[in-house]
Amino acid sequence: MFLRAAETYGIMTTDMFQTVDLWEGKDLAAVQRTLMSLGSLAVTKNDGCYKGDPSWFHRKAQENKREFSDEQLMEGKSVIGLQMGTNRGASQAGMSYGRPRQIINNNP
Repeated sequence: MFLRAAETYGIMTTDMFQTVDLWEGKDLAAVQRTLMSLGSLAVTKNDGCYKGDPSWFHRKAQENKREFSDEQLMEGKSVIGLQMGTNRGASQAGMSYGRPRQIINNNP
């Protein structure tokens, strides 16, 4: 009954526990994940179903659609993003990995 209501409310079936997890105590972490998912969905929906402290749960990501003009898109093509990094100064100079491997066995 709880699982059907949670699915109707919007919880994904992959986020739900199996009844044996709760009844036999097999996987209580799965039960906790379901409750956390339900709380997060209730806080995100903000439909009045959740009356507790909203800071207990994270809000799920919401769609933030943006529209760009052709001019803005063309300007973006000329920007060199530094998030990709740079290869300036990329060398292995000064790198050491400890002592070299000892292959010779001097013990008789």
